[in-house]
Amino acid sequence: MKKIFLFTFALVMALAFVGNAIAAELAVSGSTTVQKRILEPARDVIKAATGIDVTVRGISSGEGFIELMEGKVPASVASSSLKSLLDKNGLPDDGTYKEHKIIEDVIVPIVHKSNPVTELTWQQLADINTGKVKNWKEVGGPDQKIIVITSSSTSATRKVFQKKVMKKEPYIDGVREVQSTREEVGLVSKFKGGIGAVSLAFVEMNPGKVSVIKTEEISRPLSFITKGAPSQDIQTVIDYLRTPDAAKVFK
Repeated sequence: MKKIFLFTFALVMALAFVGNAIAAELAVSGSTTVQKRILEPARDVIKAATGIDVTVRGISSGEGFIELMEGKVPASVASSSLKSLLDKNGLPDDGTYKEHKIIEDVIVPIVHKSNPVTELTWQQLADINTGKVKNWKEVGGPDQKIIVITSSSTSATRKVFQKKVMKKEPYIDGVREVQSTREEVGLVSKFKGGIGAVSLAFVEMNPGKVSVIKTEEISRPLSFITKGAPSQDIQTVIDYLRTPDAAKVFK
């Protein structure tokens, strides 16, 4: 009888260990900034602390929100405000969708590392990106044609920059569009006349590739978006990401 009891106890403990070792899976989609800055760097610590394995498909804040609207994901991640996402999709701000901010992110203008220009006003940045200023010599730089580079039209980074700095004016005809922040940093580092605008974290992840232009701070929230109240797993992840321990691994 004693042997049976010990065997049963050992079996129960083993099953409990296996159950704890198998993490719950949570798949979300949306902002590549949230993907690369928060969720991918923190994936292991989230799993260790909460037992939840978070995966994210980086398809832009706008596309992620559409998947949330269509019920394809239990939450989207965004690097623009909920209000801007609602406005874009013609939805009322009636509390149906909830914004859960994790941190505030800073967007910075970037140029080729050989560019001597170190500081620009928002007005100068707007004039450059709309095409009113086409040569760096017009803002104190070399006699070099400006090449404006930006992310896709669904990118939250682009939308925030265009709304705050450019006052919703259209980009210059022939602007070079890329599909990811990594591509944007890469192109700016390639073209001496290049200029872009990306999350400061991406610059810090690629030290020495580009130079940051000083300007008035351009910030936006990095958040989870849910339809209604978040599920228990999503709330658990959100709560953990707001802790100092999680913040240590953010890029």
